[in-house]
Amino acid sequence: METPRKRLDPRRAWEECVAVQKHMNASLPVLAAEGVSVRFGGVQALDDVSLDVGDGEICGLIGPNGAGKTTFLNAITCLSRPQRGSIQLSGRTISNAAVRDIIGLGIARTFQNVGVYGSLSVLENVMLGAHHKMGGKVVRALLNPVGAWAEEKTVRRQAEAILDELGMAALSAARADSLPYPLQKRMEIARALAAEPRLLLLDEPAGGLTHGEVSEFGRLIDAIRHNRKLSILLIEHHMGLVMSLCDRIHVFHLGRNLASGRPEEIRTNEAVIAAYLGRSE
Repeated sequence: METPRKRLDPRRAWEECVAVQKHMNASLPVLAAEGVSVRFGGVQALDDVSLDVGDGEICGLIGPNGAGKTTFLNAITCLSRPQRGSIQLSGRTISNAAVRDIIGLGIARTFQNVGVYGSLSVLENVMLGAHHKMGGKVVRALLNPVGAWAEEKTVRRQAEAILDELGMAALSAARADSLPYPLQKRMEIARALAAEPRLLLLDEPAGGLTHGEVSEFGRLIDAIRHNRKLSILLIEHHMGLVMSLCDRIHVFHLGRNLASGRPEEIRTNEAVIAAYLGRSE
């Protein structure tokens, strides 16, 4: 007698499929760049570089000036278009995305030179980080003024929470251009966090900080990573900060990959010492 077949439960099959997909995505790097090359006229800024950032990792990107570090961040955020190679965010190719769509995909960044809207308050500057959530606000305000007001209130409340998290709540009403440079850098990170990114790109965020401020800043970034379950790619010249904060470090030199590994491996890598770190006497 033939054994009767079990009926397929469509809902359970769908749930199992979703679970498998989540597992596959969880095993992928948050950022995976392969063979990326960027040329500006006769200058080869990046030459076949590859780099990945795992889920919840803080990865450092170091190298001499002119190594291509900022160009690489620009390639991730589509400000510079690679001539070759691919860049993926959690398995999704983003190399050809529109610049305006990058923040909505889950990538936020800071820049070497702080971008401050000086006449706006600190809170208003941070709220601008969530502008992609408020697109078409004018039209929506006309059609649904109550809904638009509620949306802005939510963004304001989230921005206030971020400033509190970064120890800047008391400065929320201050003019942004009245802040000293280190606090402007911190405000820029707060603005990036308002976008609720999965990947945070930090371009020399500790520049201009004193030794004590650098140590405090490192603790802040580590807390942000854990509290928000973020992946972070950090360009920084403060080697003490990079070595103590990063899980892995990638090294660029003359637009190419030079080395990649854990801090203790990079610290003793002869090629990295010769090209960048130097030897302590």
